[in-house]
Amino acid sequence: MVSDNNEIAHTAYDSKIEGNVIFTRVDAAINWMRKNSLWPMPMGLACCAIEMMASACSRFDLSRFGMEVMRFSPRQADVMIVSGTVTYKMALAVKRIWDQMPEPKWCIAMGACASSGGMYRSYAVLQGIDRLIPVDVYISGCPPRPEALIQGLMKVQEKIDAEPSLRNQKKELIEDFS
Repeated sequence: MVSDNNEIAHTAYDSKIEGNVIFTRVDAAINWMRKNSLWPMPMGLACCAIEMMASACSRFDLSRFGMEVMRFSPRQADVMIVSGTVTYKMALAVKRIWDQMPEPKWCIAMGACASSGGMYRSYAVLQGIDRLIPVDVYISGCPPRPEALIQGLMKVQEKIDAEPSLRNQKKELIEDFS
C-alpha cells in the first residue's frame, strides 16, 4: 500500500482487497505449505539421537522452520530422521514405521552409522539405512552437530520446493496405467 507521499505504509490488517491479491500455481502453493510444515518422526537409535534432541532446543530452534512438532506417531509424521546405528534387529521396526507413514514422505540418514554402518563392520549392523528405505538427505558426522541436522532439513525443504507440478504427476499416473 503506497500513501500520498510515496512512502510504504505498514498496517497489521487491511480490509481492502486491492493490491493484496497474490497469483500463484496450485502446486507451488502446495509445495510451499509442505516445506514449511514438516513434522519429523525421530528414530533415535544411538548417540546421534542426543544431537537430534538438541536441535529442537531453544539454542538451535527448529520451530523457526515449522518443524518443532516431533511426532512419535508415524501416521502424523512426514520426515523420518534415522539417527544412529541400525541393527538388523531394529531394521524391521524402522521399516514398519516407514511403511505406516503417509505419502508424501522423506527420509534423513543422520550420522555415519545410519548412512553407512559407521565404524561397525559386523554381522549385526545394517550397513546403511538406504538398503532398507529410500534416503533423501545424508548428514555426515559422528555424531553430527545440530546445525548439520538443520541444514539437512533445509535440503529436504529445497527438494520439496523443486517437486514437479500436479499436472506432471497426473501425466505420470496416466502413463503408468496405460
